[in-house]
Amino acid sequence: MPTATALVMGNIIGGGIFLLPASVAPYGTVSLLAFAVLTVGAVALALVFGRLARRDPRTGGPYVYAREAFGDFAGFLSAWSYWTMSWVSNAALAVAVVGYVHVLFPGHGNGATDLTVALLALWLPTLANLAGTRWVGAVQLVSAVLKFLPLLFIAVAGLFFFDAGNLGSFTEGGGSPLGGLSAAAAILLYSYVGVESAAMSAGEVRDPERNVGRATVLGTIGAAVVYLLGTLAVFGTVAHQDLVTSDAPFSDAVDAMFGGAWGGTLIAVAAVISILGALNGWTLMSAQAPYAAARDGLFPAVFAVRRRGVPTAGVLIGTVLASLLTVINHLGSSDRVFEVLVLITTFSATVPYLLACGAQLYFLVSGRSDRVRGGRFALDVLLAVTGFGFSFWLVAGAGYAAVYQGVLFLFAGVLLHAWLAARKRRRAGDAAIT
Repeated sequence: MPTATALVMGNIIGGGIFLLPASVAPYGTVSLLAFAVLTVGAVALALVFGRLARRDPRTGGPYVYAREAFGDFAGFLSAWSYWTMSWVSNAALAVAVVGYVHVLFPGHGNGATDLTVALLALWLPTLANLAGTRWVGAVQLVSAVLKFLPLLFIAVAGLFFFDAGNLGSFTEGGGSPLGGLSAAAAILLYSYVGVESAAMSAGEVRDPERNVGRATVLGTIGAAVVYLLGTLAVFGTVAHQDLVTSDAPFSDAVDAMFGGAWGGTLIAVAAVISILGALNGWTLMSAQAPYAAARDGLFPAVFAVRRRGVPTAGVLIGTVLASLLTVINHLGSSDRVFEVLVLITTFSATVPYLLACGAQLYFLVSGRSDRVRGGRFALDVLLAVTGFGFSFWLVAGAGYAAVYQGVLFLFAGVLLHAWLAARKRRRAGDAAIT
């Protein structure tokens, strides 16, 4: 369970936390309330995944639930969306590493060096994955500890340096509290993508019926505590007018608390570790959904190849695609392509969530007594509805461009599904004749 919990926390918290306080500062301290509201939705979603994993503890998580409830096509859409989101997100994380490496080694950046750093950030976690799930878990546990220690240190130390005069107003710019809450939430919504990580790898977790749910909830709550306390510490130690324009809010907080300029180096190290840990976990996630779908004939068979508990072909294919996207972005002539694909991931992440919550509601209201504990019926329905609402809010927060591009890319996968479904039916017919 500790390793599965670290996987959830590590996948939720990537490099974005180091910029979040500055991103939401323009909306005022109402953004802290937005964090609290979103945490309720994220925990509800985590509990839904725990319930579903107890019922069906197979690798694949959201894909497995969607397919069992709604059939092959829904399962394929879930796997396709999740796979798309994961490897494109990995490319974005690899690019983000470069900026923090520049802080550690100023004056050494150039085109070739930046590309090399980004590709190393992709392939080092891939090597850990290819070594087996034990290595993935070990790397995830160590990176989680190493990246959370500096963040927790800032959060705790910030209490002793906290100055309410730095907070600014509840809502900045004279806007309404509801408007500020919604605007801040739109930025924070995707901070919790990754709550499904333990369920996605349920087949590799010991005693999954028990540990997947616990790890999911504990990991989500742990990430929420780091998010909220860290943001609160930065709000209370950095003057609001400086925080709004800050490029490194946590570094500014350390400098404000202790003086000097070593805060930037400390945070840059933590950020690199954080992103590499996230890449380690998301590299595994990028292979799990297509692996589960490939076992059922809904993805190309090569994705079902697994060694030492890891879908090796899926890991390699995902990393190659992320590497190609990183190279395209580096060449500079296709920035728009990279931007569009990153927008697609923000929508793609929500499709498996919506289908999983829908599947839980289906199992609950369909009267299948073997799937539902009667005493928990009302609570489970409430959690599923809350999780669905949270996921729906994610879609709304993605923006029109992300939803438009995401839907186009989502249904582009229908061509692959049509080919695989036809081949599967043909094989079934041949077997029946034989």
